[in-house]
Amino acid sequence: MANKEHALIGLDLGSNKTCALVCYLSETGKLKVAGLGVAESRGWRKGVIVNLDAAVLAIKKAVEAAEAAANIPVDTAYVGVGGAHISGVNARGAVTVANRGHGVTREEIRQVIRTAQKVSLHADRELLHVLPQEFLLDSQDGIRDPLGMVGSRLEANVHLITASTLAWQNIVTAVNRAGIEIPDSGTIFEPLACAEACLTTDERELGVGLVDLGAGSSDLIVYQHGSVRHAASIPVGGDHFTNDIAVGLRTPIPEAEKIKRLWGKQDSGIPESAALEVPSVGERPARIVSYARLREIIEPRATELLEMIKVEMDRVDRESQLGAGLVLTGGGAKLGGLVAAAEQVLGLPVRIGSPMNMEGSEEVLPDPSYAAVVGLVAYGKRMQLLRDQRSKGLMGKLWGVLRGPGD
Repeated sequence: MANKEHALIGLDLGSNKTCALVCYLSETGKLKVAGLGVAESRGWRKGVIVNLDAAVLAIKKAVEAAEAAANIPVDTAYVGVGGAHISGVNARGAVTVANRGHGVTREEIRQVIRTAQKVSLHADRELLHVLPQEFLLDSQDGIRDPLGMVGSRLEANVHLITASTLAWQNIVTAVNRAGIEIPDSGTIFEPLACAEACLTTDERELGVGLVDLGAGSSDLIVYQHGSVRHAASIPVGGDHFTNDIAVGLRTPIPEAEKIKRLWGKQDSGIPESAALEVPSVGERPARIVSYARLREIIEPRATELLEMIKVEMDRVDRESQLGAGLVLTGGGAKLGGLVAAAEQVLGLPVRIGSPMNMEGSEEVLPDPSYAAVVGLVAYGKRMQLLRDQRSKGLMGKLWGVLRGPGD
C-alpha cells in the first residue's frame, strides 16, 4: 500500500461531475497521479447543493474510485468552491510601525493583513481567502515584502474572496458526511486552483484573466503584477448551452449534451454545411439538422457569456494591464469556436488552459475539464509549503504563498 501520509488529495464538486484525485510529489517536484475517481454529480444546481443525500452519494462514489486506484484510504481532501454565491472585493488596512528605527517586523505584517480583512461582511458571508496584493510604507508603494524596511505607517492592499455561508456550510457538511475531513483553509475558490494548474508565473506578472467555465456558472479571477486583483462568478455555464440546444432543436437534455460536445469538435474540421441526426422528444421521428442551425442557437448564448466576462474584466485596466490576455478552462472551454469569439469580443489573446507539470496523467488529465481538481492538489502542496515556512519563519516564502497559487 502506498504511503497515505505523503498523499495530496483534491475534491472537485462540480454540477456535472464529481472528481477525486490522489497525487504524490515525484522526485522532479511534479505531481504524480496515483488515483482518479469520477462520478456523475447529483443534488447540485448552479454550484449550490439542493439535495444533500444525493451530493454525498456522488462524493462517496468518486472517492471510492480514487481510493481503489491509489490503493490508500482517503479521509482528508482540499475541496473546490465556486458558483454564483462567490464574490470578491479589494480592501486596505494600516498600522503604525512601533519601532521605526528597527524596521517592520513579521508581527506587524501579520497585523496589517488582519486589519485589512476586517471589513464589514454580511452575516451570511464566509471569508475564503485573504490575498495580499502589495504593501505601502509611508509614501512608497508596490512593496512585496516590507520586512525590515524603515517607515512609520505600514499599509496593505488585499483581495478578499467570500462565499455564501449557507452554501459553504452545506458543502462542508456533504464532504464530512462522505467521510472526508477538510483541512484548515482547505476550501478553495476554484479559479485559484485552476490558476495553480494552468497559469505560468510570467502570465500572472504580465496580467491575465482566467475563467473556469463550469456547468452551472463561470468563475473568473484576474491577476496583475503577480497578485489577484479581481474575482467574480458569472451565472452562465455549460448547462445553459445544453438547455438552449434542447429547446431550440426540441430534443431531450441528454441528447442536447451530446450535440454540444460534438459541436466542440467543429474546430477540428467539421464543415458547417454538414448535417447531424437529432433525436426528437417522445415517439416523434429523428430529424436532420445542419451545423449552421446549431450555430444560430449556440452563438447568442456564447456572446452573452463573453459580454458578461468583458464587464467583469473591465473592472480592471484590461487593455494596458492584461498583457497575457485570457485563459479559458473547465469543461465549457471546449465549446467549438469559443476562443475565436472571445478574442473578438474582448480584444485580447485567448487560449485554452489545461493542467501542466503532471506525471502519470497523459491519457486523461491534460484536459481543461480537470484543471480544477489538479489545481486543488497543487494548492494543497502550496499550503503544506506555507505551514513549513511558518515553522521556519521565512517571510519571503510566506508572501509567495499568501498571494495565491502559481508562483
